[in-house]
Amino acid sequence: MFGLEFSTVFLGMIAIAVFLLSQAFLVPTFGENRKARKRMDERLRGMASMDGTARKTSLVRKKYLTELSPLEQRLEALPGMDNLGKMIEQAGKETLAYRFVLTSLVIGAIAAAVAMLFTNMGVVAVLSGLGVGALPFLRLSRARSARLGKFEEQLPDALGTMSRALKAGYPFSETLKLVAEDLEEPVAKEFEITFNDVNYGGDLRVALEGLLVRVPSVTVMALVSAVMIQKETGGNLAELLDKLASVIRGRYKFQRKVKTLSAEGRMAAWVMSLFPFFIGGVLSIANPDLMPMLIYDPLGQKLIIGAFILMVIGIFWMQHIVRLDI
Repeated sequence: MFGLEFSTVFLGMIAIAVFLLSQAFLVPTFGENRKARKRMDERLRGMASMDGTARKTSLVRKKYLTELSPLEQRLEALPGMDNLGKMIEQAGKETLAYRFVLTSLVIGAIAAAVAMLFTNMGVVAVLSGLGVGALPFLRLSRARSARLGKFEEQLPDALGTMSRALKAGYPFSETLKLVAEDLEEPVAKEFEITFNDVNYGGDLRVALEGLLVRVPSVTVMALVSAVMIQKETGGNLAELLDKLASVIRGRYKFQRKVKTLSAEGRMAAWVMSLFPFFIGGVLSIANPDLMPMLIYDPLGQKLIIGAFILMVIGIFWMQHIVRLDI
């Protein structure tokens, strides 16, 4: 029984290794280096401490909280729900945070029950429940990354539209409306929300900082900072937006180049990390009596666990080598 359970743990190790590989060597087109992320987090924390921004954030959440039952409001007020709600909003979804968590728990429980029914093994049930329950969060994270990446890809075109409108004599708030009308989701929706915030009598600074909260990105932070500095000191905003669009396009091309140049290293890392599992599968087919000796023997189990720990360390080390801070 112990050997059977360890073989299940061995399969779980394979799944964990593949997951770590997929996360470690996934290089987004728009990656932010650690220093830039730290500066942006500090800026967002500073915004959250401001009274105006706090009221703005609460109004965004109250658009649906006021329509919920008292029980649902208490569930939405649980720790972590606010951050999860922001993540759902950034992914372009409209699901309530507590419903998302309940859905994840339900499908995880169903998967654990099914695994327990067919295998009658607690380890398999727990691993199955955790794995299936985590799938919605993984999909949400990928949807968020894809939407934010698409927003930044569209941002230079949005800045170009705003610059041309300013040169034609439009006020700044109307340029936001033109972007919402001329471009596509997600940049159109975010600029429409920002325009509505200003058009309904809101402060421009709070509206732009709300955009930064919904789209936490260094390029958006640069846009917000540039507009606010221009409003305070004056200058040619249209020319400033043109230069900012040019910088963003250059950054995009450079990151594409980095992604291309690092493709060989990432592929080598995949091959090196998955090669032991490939060899294990080949040996299992060529000599079915060989692998059980390693899996069920106490010394072999210790060797497998040690090799897995070294593999995880190697994955993170290769990630440090392959991924470049830009």
